[in-house]
Formats: sequence, structure tokens, C-alpha cells
Amino acid sequence: MRSRSPSALDAVPPLVRLWRYTGGHRRTVVGAITFSVLNKLADVAPELLIGAAVDVVVREGDSLVASVLGVEDRFHQLLALAVLNVLIWVAESVTDFVASVLWRNLAQTVEHEARMDAYRHIQELELAWFEDQSTGGLLSILNDDVNQLERFLDVGADELIRTAVNVVFVGIVFFAAAPVLGVIAFVPIPLIVWASVRYQRRLEPRYAAVRTAAGDLGGLLANNVSGIATIRSFTAEEREAERVAAASEAYREANRRAIVLSSAFIPLIRMAILAAFTLTLVVGGRAALDGTLEVGVFSVLVYMTQRLLWPLTRLGETFDLYQRAMASTRRILDLLAVQPAIVDGPGALPSPVRGEVRFEGVRFAYGPPPGDPTLDGADGAGDRPAGPPVLDGLDLVVRAGETHAVVGATGAGKSTLVKLLLRLYDVDAGRITLDGVDVRDVPLAELRRAIGYVGQDVFLFQGTIRENLAYGRPDATDEELERAARLAEAHEFITALPDGYDTMVGERGQKLSGGQRQRLSIARAILKDPPVLVLDEATSAVDNETEAAIQRSLELVGRDRTVVVIAHRLSTVRHADRIHVLAEGRIVESGTHDELVAARGLYAALWRIQTGEVHALPERAESA
Repeated sequence: MRSRSPSALDAVPPLVRLWRYTGGHRRTVVGAITFSVLNKLADVAPELLIGAAVDVVVREGDSLVASVLGVEDRFHQLLALAVLNVLIWVAESVTDFVASVLWRNLAQTVEHEARMDAYRHIQELELAWFEDQSTGGLLSILNDDVNQLERFLDVGADELIRTAVNVVFVGIVFFAAAPVLGVIAFVPIPLIVWASVRYQRRLEPRYAAVRTAAGDLGGLLANNVSGIATIRSFTAEEREAERVAAASEAYREANRRAIVLSSAFIPLIRMAILAAFTLTLVVGGRAALDGTLEVGVFSVLVYMTQRLLWPLTRLGETFDLYQRAMASTRRILDLLAVQPAIVDGPGALPSPVRGEVRFEGVRFAYGPPPGDPTLDGADGAGDRPAGPPVLDGLDLVVRAGETHAVVGATGAGKSTLVKLLLRLYDVDAGRITLDGVDVRDVPLAELRRAIGYVGQDVFLFQGTIRENLAYGRPDATDEELERAARLAEAHEFITALPDGYDTMVGERGQKLSGGQRQRLSIARAILKDPPVLVLDEATSAVDNETEAAIQRSLELVGRDRTVVVIAHRLSTVRHADRIHVLAEGRIVESGTHDELVAARGLYAALWRIQTGEVHALPERAESA
């Protein structure tokens, strides 16, 4: 199982899941809530002082302040109230500062942890999982969804707590002073709560649609920025602009549907507040005129009515933040709930690693990851069938210290061998061993440290040449960097650049030529100094001169280590110790170049085609 089923995840409210996720910050949460409560009490208290001041002015010597403080002079009573008012305002300012600091720091901390947890988690997931994801969707979770969560914790959570405290405290004052007016003032609250819950339920799917639309738009933008050269070469700028416009319009429409509903909340609540305030003013005023209600108490209750109900108008905005945050929380935590299918093994490789590689009865087919919760079905891989087997009972032995090549027609499964060796995918049947140890039985980091990989599609990171060369060994010295570059025949062109090893390569190395990027990739692998070096079509996209330079480099670095070369261009592997021909999921021929040419089989046919005999490929090769 990769994770719990979608239904199991959906059954748990996102706020509960968020509470569990932030379990390490309970003290901060409790502290923030405490100071928010104290701040709201201090915020409401001045209204009580206003009533007390009115009571002092209206009544002679028997005011509440006089009876409590024992001070008969009314001016001194007012001075006492003024001092108390100053203290309350200072307390309000202090508690507001502390609550704000606690909530904001909590929001920033949770935002950082959620982003890093999600990022680290996706680095642990196997390649098969990424096949069903979009880059933009993942970026939307890592950036936009995490930011939505931060906004709610920064503002929304504090606002909800203060509103709840306000209702409770003001309600106590109302029912203690004038129960009838308390009932009148609280009549709209059930309506407001009912409307809030109803709006919340109706807003939830709309904001889920907003998050989905945001992911779709982000994916399209990321894809188009990466493929800008292709877009221009096909003069498809306007067509792609229309696609982006359609996705952006879908995002705007999803937001519009949510905004229409959330914006209607405040006007409706205001009508309820108007009714309660008017009744309090009329009924309470009449009681004050009749003498059945103290004027000071009436003054307090008039202020308190607004204090009670007016903050509820912000519930619409707060619930807006809440729904956005909960939709984002669900996406973040659903991502974290996905469990890697490829995990560390309990064993270890021998030390030192000699580099003998064996494929024993390996069978593999590309298909949906087992138990992927994004697919149909709660516990399985859904209704999507696995594809036809790419490898079907393949056996291959690469002896330690030798250079072996795997060749075959396009789509034969050559690169799949490399992915299985690195455990980017796991075999469906059979096993792969390194020095006799099943690669599934060792930690992934240990396995991949033992293998240097150079692919056809070289990926260089934004930064300097030095930083890219040292990517696998950040502690490498300048001398080690230069030695690796010389072995890869890259030192000469590096030193010819304006800033030498400190030259910025641009995003994905776009400031360098394809051959230069390939040589840097080889130098990076050499610097890692692995016992096994894997070259996957490493020279297929370079010119003849660069290919010759790379071949010279490989002859040097291939000494005293195991080298596996995946090649389509046979001229690059003719000097390998052994060449294996892959077809129909199995090794059908093995031998040296001369032996295979003399055998006049599939390899010989491929060789003749690449040397100019176009119709030389036999029927088996064509079917492969």
C-alpha cells in the first residue's frame, strides 16, 4: 500500500488533520490562543467603563464605582475610571502584540515546515508516481497552497477565536444585566451561525475547484516556459497564448463562483444585525425611560450590541480564508500521505564495491504505481492496466572492471535497464544484484553513491560550472575538480570562458553548447568516483568531434571500474569488452564487436544500416 485510500483521507476533516500535523507546536498554539482571549477581553472592557462613567454622572453618591471604591467625590470616581481605562488599553496593546507575534511566527513556521516536508517527501517518491502528476500542480502545492495555509494561520485563526470570545463575554454581560435584552441581542446569532455553516459547506467544493484550477494553470505555464524554444520554432505563440488564456479564464471563473457566494454573506448578516440593534435600542431605551433599567447599564448594552454583532460581519471574510486554507491543507496533507513504493533495504553493499552487475530473470512493465490513491479504487491501482512487458526474463552479467555495452532498436528497453539498476523503478520479477547483493536489499543512498550516471538529457542546475561539477561531491578540492574536468576533456573550454570555473551556466545550462554540457556531466560523474559508471546514450546528441573527445575520456575513466554503456550509435561501443543486443525484452546476442559482426545476426544488421546499407535490417530487427 502506498497510502490510505482517498475515502479514508476524505473522512477526516482537514482542520483535524491540520491540528494533528501541527502537534509539535501545541505550546505556541495554546499561548497564541490565550493572548488572543486576553486581548479580546481587554478590547471589550472599555465599554463597561463607559457605562460606569455614565452611572457616575447620572447618579449622585450611590454609583457602582462609589460602592466598590468607597469614593464619594464623583470627579475622583471618574479619575479612577480613567486610570483603569489606561491600564486596560495598555493591557490590550501588550496582549495584541504578543498574540500577533505568536500567531505570525506560528504561521511562518508551519508554512516553512509544510513546504519542506512536502518537498522532501516528493524527493522520496519513485518516478512512476510522477508520471501521473503535473509539474505545475506540484509547484502549486509547494507554493500557493502553503501560502494559503499561512494566511489563515496568520489572520483567520486568530479572528475566529476573538469572535468566539467576544460572543461569550458579551453574552455574559447581557444576560447578567438585562436578560430580556440579552435574548433580543442573541436572536440573530443562530441565524448567523446557520448561515455561516451553510456557506461553509457550499464554499468548500468551490474553493477545491479554485485550487485545482490554480494547479492546472501553473502546470501549463511551467510547461510552456520550459518549451519556449519549441513554441517559437513552430510559430505557436498565439495558440499557446490562447491555451493559457483559457486556463486563466477557468481559474477566474472558479474564483468568481466562490466570490459571488462569499460576498453575499456580509450583506445578509448586516440585516440581522440591524434588526437586533434596533430592538435593543427601542426596548432598552423604553426600559431606561421607565426607570426599570439603569441609564449606565443601557449605555453599556447599546455599545455591547454593536460589539457583539458587528464582528460577525467579518465571518464571511474569515470563512473565505478558512475554506481556501482547508482546500490547500487537504492537498498538502494528501501529498504527504502518499507512501513511497521504493524504500531503503535493510542490508548493505560489500566494502569496497567491486562493481559486478547481474540481471537475473528480470521482468518489468510500465504501468500505474501500485495502490496510487489518485487512481480509481481504494486499495489498488485502479482500472488502468499495466503496459506490455518491456523486459521479459532478461539475463545479463557485467563483470567487475569491464566495459559492457547494451544496444538495440529504439524502444527495446535499454534505458529501462539503467532505471532499474538505480532503483528509479523496481523489477516486477527476477532480481538485480551488485556484487551479489540484491539492490532492493540496500539503502537507496548507498546504492546510488556506488553508481555514476551520465544521461543523454544533461541537467545542469542554475549556478556556476564549479557548483555543477561538485554536485555529487560538494567537498571536492579545486585540484580534484580540475582533474575530473581534464579527464572529461572539459578543462580547456572551461578556462576559455570569461569567468572560468565560476562561469554561470544559466537555467539547465542553456549558456553552454550540448557538447559542453555533456562533458561537464561526464566530469561530474568522474569526480564522484563511483565503482560503476553508467552512460545512457551519452554521445547520441553531440557532433563527431565531441563524440571522439568523449570516447577518449571514457577510455581513461573506464579503467579499473565497471562501465555500462547504453548506446544507439554503435560506433561508440565497438571497443567494449562485451556488447549485448537487446530485443523483445531479452538479450538475444552477446559478444565483441568483431564476433557479433561475424555472426551476421541482429547486431550485424544494425551495424550495416549505420554504415550505409539501409535495407540490411532483418525481419526480427524490424519487428523489434
